[in-house]
Amino acid sequence: MKAKGFLSELRLYFCNEWIGKLPSHTMRRWFYRRVMKFQFKTETFIFMHCSFDAARGLTIGRDSVINGRCRLDTRGGIYIGNAVSISQEVIILTADHDPDSTDFAGRNRKVVIEDYVWIGTRAIILPGVTIGRGAVIAAGAVVSKNVEPFTVVAGVPAQCIKKRRQDINYRLNYHRLFQ
Repeated sequence: MKAKGFLSELRLYFCNEWIGKLPSHTMRRWFYRRVMKFQFKTETFIFMHCSFDAARGLTIGRDSVINGRCRLDTRGGIYIGNAVSISQEVIILTADHDPDSTDFAGRNRKVVIEDYVWIGTRAIILPGVTIGRGAVIAAGAVVSKNVEPFTVVAGVPAQCIKKRRQDINYRLNYHRLFQ
């Protein structure tokens, strides 16, 4: 393995196995910004025990919260808007393999999560998906296609079960001492 590849792997190991477990949001925030090169506003919180698949590729708006034990595959890029709530153990994937490829070719596809989205516990968001403003993803849902704004989806695969009201306007502030 080349030195650059080794250092990249070491950075990810340190991020996921050490930094993500620190009970100091300030120290994690510093590392995520300076070393991992993630872009996010100061009002954003990433709780403990989250893991990432690559440096760079993560942009988060203001007042958004990523709860603990989430996996964010940033290889293809993840954009998260303002006032987004991502519950515990959510998985957001941006990389997969082309099933029609003869050589198992990998591919990266960006995930976009617009403002005021709420993603329930243990939901899985697959590569290339856009989740529209104000949408709700039910716990355990597997999202493989774009979700229209203000739509509530559930199931495997996720399907629309109702519409959400459109006059939402809130700020999230989950700041906790040891998260």
